[in-house]
Amino acid sequence: MPSNTTVLEQPAHSTISLPSGQTVRIRSETALAVDEIPIIDFSAIWSDDIEAKKAIAEQVRQASHRIGFFYCQHPGIDPKYAAAAFEQGKRFCALPMEKKLEVDTARVANEYVGYHKMKGYNRNKRKQQDLSEAFNWAYDPSYDPQAVGNSEPSISIWPSDFPGFKEELYAYHTQLLQFARRMTRIFALALHMPEDYFDDYVKRPEAGMRIIHYPQQEASAVDQNGIGAHTDFECFTIVTQDGNDGLEVLNKNGYWVKAKPVPDAFVVNIADCFMRQTNDYFVSTVHRVINKSGRERYSLPFFFGFDRSKRLEAVPSCVSEENPMKYPVMTSGEYYHYRATNAKAGSS
Repeated sequence: MPSNTTVLEQPAHSTISLPSGQTVRIRSETALAVDEIPIIDFSAIWSDDIEAKKAIAEQVRQASHRIGFFYCQHPGIDPKYAAAAFEQGKRFCALPMEKKLEVDTARVANEYVGYHKMKGYNRNKRKQQDLSEAFNWAYDPSYDPQAVGNSEPSISIWPSDFPGFKEELYAYHTQLLQFARRMTRIFALALHMPEDYFDDYVKRPEAGMRIIHYPQQEASAVDQNGIGAHTDFECFTIVTQDGNDGLEVLNKNGYWVKAKPVPDAFVVNIADCFMRQTNDYFVSTVHRVINKSGRERYSLPFFFGFDRSKRLEAVPSCVSEENPMKYPVMTSGEYYHYRATNAKAGSS
């Protein structure tokens, strides 16, 4: 997604209401520094050893069902790509506002690309607007080594006279795109399906990315968030963090848990489309960002989903006569537009 986050209403600080209407209780606004999010070694993901990949998949299965978050350590991507992308993000955020507004997201209806201004959203109706700004860009087949065709133009918009920006961001995007396709094979094994089960879904995937800038936050978490509590709405998200804390995950007991940066590791979280397709076996978990690190924080989330033409039908291993599909079938594109439109409507 582009940003692809599902906004959650928060009428009171003790509860949030999910899009399904389910209410989730928040027991404390103070995040806990506990080891609830598993760290999984992904060094075998590029190998042809099916047993090694099945071993990864079983860990992914447990984490995706229990909490919907895990650390993906040793992903096999040179860190120079992330470092270059972070530098480009800092360059962009340092631009004058009038330059950034050349690519205001309002210029592209129903899509989440372009610039999202500082304090432009208030996802949970706090006293103060969310303290962050972002630039989003989308899949472009011309930067995809496995593209099945490049006749369809990208929906992204780019600032003029800003050399290196687009190229460096897509250099990292391409690395993550190839990794995400490998990840779908791990997820297929995790769902006890053939390894190639999702291959047809990811030939022309939804693969948006964003650079997010969070200034140091002075207000309390009760009064302001960096990004308010939400779920993502593709299949899964791969987050590259800088060295600063801020990401927090809501566990099943209603407590926020810190997702601290782990060396040589992404944070991966399940998103809404995958929860739907797995009939709620995988869980799309509420998360937010509160930057109390004392420093500016940047992150690079990569939002991976299926081809917009594909129908989001239930994974066969997740349904039965006793456990029928809970959600109506629609295409990935229909679901994306529904969620993106609602998310952009949350700006102010």
